[in-house]
Amino acid sequence: MTAKPAQFPLVTTIGERCRVCYTCVRECPAKAIRITGGQAEVMVERCIGCGNCVKVCSQEAKQVLSDIDRVYDLLASDHRVSACIAPSFPAEFYTMDCLEFVGRVRALGFDYVHEVAFGADLVAEQYRQLTESTETTQYIAGNCPAIIEYICRFHPGLVDTLAPVVSPMLATARALRNLLGDDLKIVFVGPCIAKKGEHDPLRPVDEIDAVITFIELNQIFHETGMDVKPVETSDFDEPHSHRGSLFPISRGMLQTAHINDDLIPGNVVAADGRNDFVEAIKEFETGDLRVKLLETLCCNGCIMGPGMSSRQPLFRRRSHVINYLKKRQSHWNRSQWETYQNRLSGLDLSRGYLSNDQCFPAPPQGEIDKILKGMGKTSTRDELNCGACGYHSCREHAVAIYQGIAESEMCLPYSIDQLKKILNELSVSHQELASVQEALMHSERLASMGQLAAGIAHEINNPLGIVLMYAHLLLDECDPKSGLNNDIKMIVEQTDRCKQIVTGLLNFARQNKVNRQSTDVLKLVEQSLRTVLIPATVTVRVIPKCADLLVELDANQITQVLTNLMVNACESMPDGGRLDIEIADEKDQICFSVTDTGIGIPPDIRTKIFEPFFTTKQMGKGTGLGLAVTYGIVKMHGGDIRFESNCDPDCGPTGTTFFLTLPRQPGTISQNGRHKPISGCSG
Repeated sequence: MTAKPAQFPLVTTIGERCRVCYTCVRECPAKAIRITGGQAEVMVERCIGCGNCVKVCSQEAKQVLSDIDRVYDLLASDHRVSACIAPSFPAEFYTMDCLEFVGRVRALGFDYVHEVAFGADLVAEQYRQLTESTETTQYIAGNCPAIIEYICRFHPGLVDTLAPVVSPMLATARALRNLLGDDLKIVFVGPCIAKKGEHDPLRPVDEIDAVITFIELNQIFHETGMDVKPVETSDFDEPHSHRGSLFPISRGMLQTAHINDDLIPGNVVAADGRNDFVEAIKEFETGDLRVKLLETLCCNGCIMGPGMSSRQPLFRRRSHVINYLKKRQSHWNRSQWETYQNRLSGLDLSRGYLSNDQCFPAPPQGEIDKILKGMGKTSTRDELNCGACGYHSCREHAVAIYQGIAESEMCLPYSIDQLKKILNELSVSHQELASVQEALMHSERLASMGQLAAGIAHEINNPLGIVLMYAHLLLDECDPKSGLNNDIKMIVEQTDRCKQIVTGLLNFARQNKVNRQSTDVLKLVEQSLRTVLIPATVTVRVIPKCADLLVELDANQITQVLTNLMVNACESMPDGGRLDIEIADEKDQICFSVTDTGIGIPPDIRTKIFEPFFTTKQMGKGTGLGLAVTYGIVKMHGGDIRFESNCDPDCGPTGTTFFLTLPRQPGTISQNGRHKPISGCSG
């Protein structure tokens, strides 16, 4: 069998389950979790297979590489297959007697069921010899594959200090093939995910054919019904172990090898757990920790491995393993054990290591300060180091951002500040929208009054004029001394009063005045956009093409004009499209164009769109005053408004463009032509 590739994903993320809580970032000692686009991703090149992310993910969003199908294939083949059980199994299958457990494994179809604890006995002897030698060489024990990968990737300078001794799993595989033949297929069953990637890089073939965790073994039991079927009890196949069953417990390897870890000589140090092993390796590399042997485990002993389903606490699991060992020791066959030890004394238990440097180069301090400033951290007082992002400090988080494996949004205080800013902007926009809506309603009321006044003037002014004319004629011809003179004067006065009432009504309809102020038209357009609910399917572009953006105009009224045009444009694009607002200038004029890619305006209504109360919307959906008010405001500014539109796809892209021209200074009149009816495919 050819060797597995050097890098393959032991753990992957199930995207739809990930809630981006950053727990996996916090618990990963290798910082092998990249957050991009709000999604957690395991970086294969940095992952050491420790499984911490699997253990802490409450959403079960981490998926472990499975060899279950491979095991089924091996059992269905003609090969002899051995199940090699890690010595931590009593902590997982504590509800079963050892003989029952072995019987169930054997009933799955395995030809042999062996203890990896025997391989641990072989490995312990190798470490005993290393520590008893007179050499001053310092070693790091290589029993934990996650530790090996961590050193090879993040402390490549320590690769040469890794003890050249195989792990108990590989030692068991070599011993069994020596005893039973090279054609034996071996399936390792244990608590470790990193074992799935463990191999000797200097050997051309894999020594283990499949690796499954205790969780996966339970799954196989369930799928085959072997978790409930009665089985014939059975013991492990020879060779049996001695004290190797202590290996999964912290310092268990030292006890098995009879290595003295007395603090006074200080020749041996054991460290385990996510934080302690990282610090121990750092101090070993700097020389602060000067020992002959550093024994490290990524977990708090293999009995706490991520491949276990047991939820029992540490010391209860520990007691299960110790009780199992005591029971086995009561009928331990010393002579048989020594026979196998002697028979395998010449077995090659050495292995090699290759560095795989994944360290990021140190970023420039200026870049880190720039990233921190971008998150609102301008001084050390702003660096709260709360750890919510998954990193120990704000600077460590900033370094990760520079390295491309983290995002600014992971910072909780920064995200809260951003949300506050957005809420404040929304509040301002809401107030501006309310103001514009009020102005629009006012304009619509005035427009209604204007139409009413126009109707009154048309219907009443002519009769009033006739009555007033004849009343004056009668007054001129009537004798001043006549009694009719006072009556005719009364008629004239009251007729004049009626005319003044109509005139006052017309003046009220025209009471809006232009309050001109120097205004930045680009900001005016951006402000108008914030007051319009733009659909997600509509893309907006603002295109400024003028050098001088300051214009004398009434900002509120022109905001109303632009808002009306933008709302109409969005409503003309029910299936989405593009909205372009262009700002240009011509001599002493400022020109706006509002272009949409909507359905266009039919030719038969183009002459009516500026008329009050004309609308194509359903009853109750519009008043038909928007464009009429817009037209009035533009005219009060001395400007002009016109449009071009196409509603026929055969004539080209459909859509409408409104052209709005306003004088830069009061008193100048727009020179553009007046709006004309549009016929054909374009205006």
